[in-house]
Order: sequence, then C-alpha cells, then structure tokens
Amino acid sequence: MLIAVAKEVAPSERRVALIPDSIKKLCHLGAQVAVESGAGLGAGFRDIDYSNAGATIVPNREQLLGNADIIVRIHKPSSEDINTYKEGAISISWLDPFNEKDLIQVMQDRNISAISMEMVPRTTRSQKMDALSSQANLAGYVMVSKAMDKLDRILPMMMTPAGTLKPARVFIIGAGVAGLQAIATAKRLGAKVTAFDTRTVVAEQVRSLGAKFLKIDLGETGQTNDGYAVQLSPEQMQLQKDGQKAEIAESNVVITTAQLFGRKPPIIVSADAVAAMQPGSVIVDMAAESGGNVEGSVAGQNIVTDNGVTIIGTGNWANEVPRDASQMYSANVFNLIDEFWNKERKEMYLDFDNDLLGCLITHESNIVNATIRKHYGLED
Repeated sequence: MLIAVAKEVAPSERRVALIPDSIKKLCHLGAQVAVESGAGLGAGFRDIDYSNAGATIVPNREQLLGNADIIVRIHKPSSEDINTYKEGAISISWLDPFNEKDLIQVMQDRNISAISMEMVPRTTRSQKMDALSSQANLAGYVMVSKAMDKLDRILPMMMTPAGTLKPARVFIIGAGVAGLQAIATAKRLGAKVTAFDTRTVVAEQVRSLGAKFLKIDLGETGQTNDGYAVQLSPEQMQLQKDGQKAEIAESNVVITTAQLFGRKPPIIVSADAVAAMQPGSVIVDMAAESGGNVEGSVAGQNIVTDNGVTIIGTGNWANEVPRDASQMYSANVFNLIDEFWNKERKEMYLDFDNDLLGCLITHESNIVNATIRKHYGLED
C-alpha cells in the first residue's frame, strides 16, 4: 500500500502530517511511503531526512495524490485535490464534517474513505490517536507564550533592591486539555492563576496544578460521554458572565478556551467585561477562528481596544511550534494506521467491528458515520 504525505498549502502552515521517525515505522510494517518534495521544511525536516527514513520524494503533487492508496495531511483537502485521488483511496486529515457538507459530498461521489481526525472517539484506548488533544496541549502552552509577548509586565513575583514586583494575575476560562496546559504553563512561569469551568468535576485537576478554582453557581451542569462541557442555557451563560466579571477586571491576562465541536462557540467575555480591564492587559481568545469567546475579537488578528486591552485571536496555535506539533500529530496518525493495519496483507483494513472506526465519515460512496448522518438529516 502506498501512503502519500501531501505538503500543506494553507497560508502560513508549517506543520507536516508525518515525520521521518513515523515513516520508518510505517516502512517496517511493509508500507511504501511517498512524500511531496518540501513537505517537511516548515517543521525542520528535509527531503533527505525522509529519504533516509525510507520514503520516496515526489515533486509532482498530482502524481503523488493520484497514485496513493492512503493520503495523509493535516488540513482538509480541497475539492480539486480530491478529484485527483484514485477511487477507493483512504483520506486521513482534519475534515470539520459538521460544517463541510459539500466537501463530504465530493468525497462520497469519488468513493473516498474519509477519516476525520476530529472524530476519533475520546476513549482511553484511543488516546494515542487523539489529535485534538495533542494539538490542544500545545495550544495551551502557546497561548500563554503569546500573552507574555504582549503583556506590559512579567508573570512571576520578583523581589529586588528596587522593590517587589507582584505576580501577574492570569484567569483561564475552560479547563479542558488546552486550559489545563495553560494553567500549568502560567504557574511554572510564576503567575497567580485562577480558572473556571462549567464542569465542577475538573476543580480538583485545577487545584492539583496549583491554581484557584473560581466557584460560580450555575445550577445543573455536566459533561458529555466524551468529556465535553454541556451547552449552557442563556440564563446560565449570564450567570457565568456575571460571576466572572470581577475576576476578569482584576486579571492581567485572560485566556478563553471554550469551544463547541461542530458549533459556533459561546461569547463568554462581554464587551463591558473587556472595558473593565486595566490598560496593558491581554486576552487570548482560543476560539476566535470559529466565532470567538470574546466580544470584539477578530479571527487571525491582534487588536487593541479603546481602553488599551490587547485581544489576541491569531489562532492555529499549534502551528507556532511546528516541529513538536508535527511530531505529536504524526504519532497520532501512525497509531491510527497501525490500529487498522493487516500485517499479513500489509495494508490498512477498515474493520467495522472496531469501535475506533467512529472517525470514518464516508466509505464506498456512502456516509457511514451515524452522528454525521443525523446532523445532515439523513436519519432520525
């Protein structure tokens, strides 16, 4: 089976879907691997590194995609790329299937078996394939780094002959994978950290990292079977905004991480809360690219409000550390392929008895994922 690694074409993207170490492992399984020339340069991997790992370097993108049995990439493919895939090929990438119905239709029409990395089930057994978590972990670190870059003060307390500098106050909203990593990073750098999450079950995790958990009585809340926060009612959203307003006003850095998979994220920091912050403060909106958690944030941009607060909405956070991000995503992809690899036939076999195949969206010209079928109105 020929596995192709396509060069990412999204603007400013520096990550690559497979790194040389993973390609060595795939070759050991009996796979052939071809890599588009220059695919790894943004993450620090040269063509010679891939050649030494056992891959063939292909300069012609259309030839690479047209001959492959499995195409591995980070971002969703374009319709133009899909039309070069051979029928029956397996595509592995982010897909955003809830919002990309037309693209899914193209893959269905071309008889492509489309695997969505966002849809890998969040179970203990699938953790090594969970690209959402691996990239979010890095995003949590990067967001603190971005905030430090724009903040007008240092994070740790510092005692000097010239006086004592108090530690900066950091407030993190959302204690999922990204939020917990942001908490840990800010604490390591010496900040005074407070966090809030609608799931009170994560309070102990927050405290174990040395942060304070902000208590806001929202009434009945909880989390899904996959560990995501349950969507709040409008009344609960207002209670959250009111309950965190004082903490936001006193904070030097606010980081929001509230994202709803497949849906527009909630606005959890209102304009009046931003206006109450001190000049020089910084807000990092993790969800800016998909609609934003912060009123006034702009996707892909840093803006400064009238009262001197910087709102960072640049997004694609893991891309800021492309070598580590590529290493982690590559491991996720390798583990996924390995899970379904038939070692005797030396090919990837999509076993429908394996519950981890919940990430498969299309197969044999049909939409086979029950969640997506329901979302598209194909079944009750």
